[in-house]
Amino acid sequence: MKKVGKFFNTAGPMVERLHYQISPLTRWDLEEIEMLIMQEKYFLLHAPRQSGKTSTMLALQDYINEDEDYLAIYVNVEPAQVARHDVESGIKTIVSEIGSEIELTLNDKDIKNELLNVYTKVGGQTALKSSLTYISQKYNKKFILFIDEIDSLIGDTLVSVLRQLRAGYKSRENGNFPISVILCGLVDIKDYEIHKSDGEIITGGSCFNIKSESLTLGNFSRKEIETLYLEHTKETGQIFEDGVF
Repeated sequence: MKKVGKFFNTAGPMVERLHYQISPLTRWDLEEIEMLIMQEKYFLLHAPRQSGKTSTMLALQDYINEDEDYLAIYVNVEPAQVARHDVESGIKTIVSEIGSEIELTLNDKDIKNELLNVYTKVGGQTALKSSLTYISQKYNKKFILFIDEIDSLIGDTLVSVLRQLRAGYKSRENGNFPISVILCGLVDIKDYEIHKSDGEIITGGSCFNIKSESLTLGNFSRKEIETLYLEHTKETGQIFEDGVF
């Protein structure tokens, strides 16, 4: 097949060998993020679609994992959306996704089955909390969890995820739970209006009031757009007139 050069990507996370890009870690204040993590805070990142939030989180995961004392794991929980109010199914899907991500990151072929065994023993109402405790104890590292597409979850499943994170929060000081959790979605959790299966409507903040801060990743600035286009110029030699930007 004919070799294809780099191109501008508008769908899904960036791949360096395929896409023109600027360093994802320059899109936000890295020192601020590191400080929040070192302070063992739980916080949120919200941003519009195609603004680079997933690429940024994946880059941050790789950056943190360069330090052998830390274990950063990114998981997209959107596959659990179809569970809606079925907490058992939704939590099982999320636990399985976390296991798959750890398997890829650490090449641990056993972790997925180990986490599913945890789920079988305790059930969906506490399986996420128990699984995160299991991971923290097994690897004996400062565990950081990135949860992407958190606001894709619906109703009782979303409530259960938030409350299980809150329930485990106090255990993080003893190394039995993630020291930091970043929830990533389209909107701030305080703006969530969650419809439970019994018709009750609750706000996201009441489920997850341990969050210390909410960060926003905005659209690309003019300077970032210029930098991105210049990557194309370096690759092809094509010059862009100033009016293009």
